[in-house]
Amino acid sequence: VQLQASGGGLVQAGGSLTLACTDSGRAFTDYIVAWFRQPPGKERNFVASVGWGGGSTYKEDSVRGRFTISRDNAKNTVYLQMSSLKPEDTAVYYCAALQYGKHVSNEYDAGSYDFWGQGTQVTVSS
Repeated sequence: VQLQASGGGLVQAGGSLTLACTDSGRAFTDYIVAWFRQPPGKERNFVASVGWGGGSTYKEDSVRGRFTISRDNAKNTVYLQMSSLKPEDTAVYYCAALQYGKHVSNEYDAGSYDFWGQGTQVTVSS
C-alpha cells in the first residue's frame, strides 16, 4: 500500500474542498481507509473511515453532515468531501489504511493504522 493524499488548500469559511487519497498498490480493497487530521500543536485525530463496500464511520459530531467519505475501488481512491468549512477545520489531513483482519482495540486510534499518506494542508480562513 502506498498512499498519496491530495486536494488540500486555502479556502474561506463556508467553502468546500474535496481531498483524495490514492493507493498505488494492488490490494486496495483489503483495507479500511481513514482520514485523520492534526491541527497545529495538537494531536492527530480520527475524522472518518470507509470500508471496501462503502460503509462509513464518523467519530466527531462536528463533521457529521458536513464531511462525506467515499471510495472508488476502480480508481483505488478514497475521497473526503468537506463542505461548510470552519476555521477550526484547519489542519493537516492524513489518510491511512488498516488491513482487514488485523485485530485492533480502537479503530479511532492512529496507532492502529499501518500505512499513511504524506498529509495535505487544509487552511480555512475566517
